[in-house]
Amino acid sequence: MSRKARPEDIDEICMSLPEVELGTSWGDRPTYKVPTGGKGKGFLLHRMPHKTAVDPETGEMYDDLVVIITPTEAEKAALVEDDSTPFFTIDHFRSYNAVLVRQSRLGEITRDELAEVITDAWAHRAPKRLVRQFFGDG
Repeated sequence: MSRKARPEDIDEICMSLPEVELGTSWGDRPTYKVPTGGKGKGFLLHRMPHKTAVDPETGEMYDDLVVIITPTEAEKAALVEDDSTPFFTIDHFRSYNAVLVRQSRLGEITRDELAEVITDAWAHRAPKRLVRQFFGDG
C-alpha cells in the first residue's frame, strides 16, 4: 500500500520525471520546469504567502502553498471538489487551470496520488515527444 505523501515527495517526484529542472518563476519562486533550458514551462511552483490565500479561521497567510498545473478545467474541478483530498483553489486562480495544496496537508493523500497529479501537470507542460517517450507510446 502506498504511504502518505510528504512535502519532500514533491522534489523526489518532480525530479524523477524526464528533463525537469528546478528554476524560478513569478520573480523568485522555486518552480519545477520542463524541459530543461530556456524553453522550460513551469508545472509546479512554491507560492509565496499572499493575502489571496489565508487560513479561514486565523486569517494568516498560508506559507506552505504549492501550485500544481492541471491539464483541464474538469481535472481541476475534480480535485477541488473531492472532499477527500486537500486540493483547493482561490479566486485568484479562478480562470487558471491549477490547484493549490498546503504541504502541511499532503499526508491526507498517498504518495501515489500526489505523483499522479504532478505527473499529469508535467505531461501537460512537457513537449509531446517527451510525453510519448515517458508513457511508452513512441
